[in-house]
This record gives sequence, C-alpha cells and structure tokens, in this order.
Amino acid sequence: MSTPAALRRLALAFPEATEGDDHGQPAFLVGKKMFCTVGEEGRCTVRLDPEDQRNLEAAGAIEPVPGYWGRKGWTHVWLDKVSEDQLAVLLRLAWAGVAPKRLRG
Repeated sequence: MSTPAALRRLALAFPEATEGDDHGQPAFLVGKKMFCTVGEEGRCTVRLDPEDQRNLEAAGAIEPVPGYWGRKGWTHVWLDKVSEDQLAVLLRLAWAGVAPKRLRG
C-alpha cells in the first residue's frame, strides 16, 4: 500500500521534477509537462504510454481515466492497491514519457 507522502517523495526524486498545481490539486512536472497529479479518494493520475496503460490495467490497481484523457494515456492509480515499488515503476514510466531525452539518459 502506498501513501500520498510516498508518492510525493518518489515523484520529486526524478531529475528536474517539481511540484506544482493542477486545478487546486498537487501535480508533478518536468519543465512544464505534467506526469502525475494527486487526486482525491486515495488515488493519483499518471500519464502513461497508451500501450503501457493497456498492459498494466489487467493488474487491477490502475484504470484509464474515462473518455478522451484516458485514450491519451492518463491513468488512475489506486494507492491502496499498489506497493511503493509498483508506484515507483508507474511514476518512472510517466516521468520518462515527458522528460527531455537528455534526462532519460
């Protein structure tokens, strides 16, 4: 089980990751590109490659955001259903999807 505090610590550990705001909710960015938001109801939303989203959805701890945003890879992650290690992998995928190539090295 993960927590919002673990999420924040993990997200800010990535190179050049910063914390910002998305409509009153905490968000994590690289430059001006968002890779994660913290939502209500014990979940966060990460931006995944749509193929990764489809492959990981079967595990049951994630689900695509309904509609357009979900088709673009935005994915809800239920923090009480993922371990900290699993959350770290999801955040890494989301961060790598928006980080500049020079950072992904």
